[in-house]
Amino acid sequence: MKGFSSEDKSPEYFYMGLYVLVGAGALMMAVGFFGCCGAMRESQCVLGSFFTCLLVIFAAEVTTGVFAFIGKGVAIRHVQTMYEEAYNDYLKDKERGNGTLITFHSTFQCCGKESSEQVQPTCPKELLGHKNCIDEIEAIISVKLQLIGIVGIGIAGLTIFGMIFSMVLCCAIRTSRDVI
Repeated sequence: MKGFSSEDKSPEYFYMGLYVLVGAGALMMAVGFFGCCGAMRESQCVLGSFFTCLLVIFAAEVTTGVFAFIGKGVAIRHVQTMYEEAYNDYLKDKERGNGTLITFHSTFQCCGKESSEQVQPTCPKELLGHKNCIDEIEAIISVKLQLIGIVGIGIAGLTIFGMIFSMVLCCAIRTSRDVI
């Protein structure tokens, strides 16, 4: 993502998102550990805590999905604005070059806005013809966000199964203790 920022600008919000993802991964590891410990020790308390943690994670997944769906247009416009800033910076000073514009062109396999003549040196060599980068950014981000949504729905389904199985195991432990 660093290549998408202009040389003097830094995308702090991208790094913040990465830190959140690392924190979420650590939380999921801890929750999984509690689930395993609860199942091995046949502890209703730990399994109940595991269920509660999964419920909170499920609620966070649904909330994140809703915000991502609502903010899809904002994300697309933001990336398009970043491209337009890099495009205008390049037009102001062509001798300096622009690594951001080159990164955009190679990543999205596009060149320029209305025409590619003004920015031809930054375009990928293997690109045949002209592809409007503003349109390509919108198309690619829409497809990627749709894929992320599908994966999110799958993970939410697995979380629901985890909650169901933890409650079934918790009830089975309670029943087996009542028999003894």
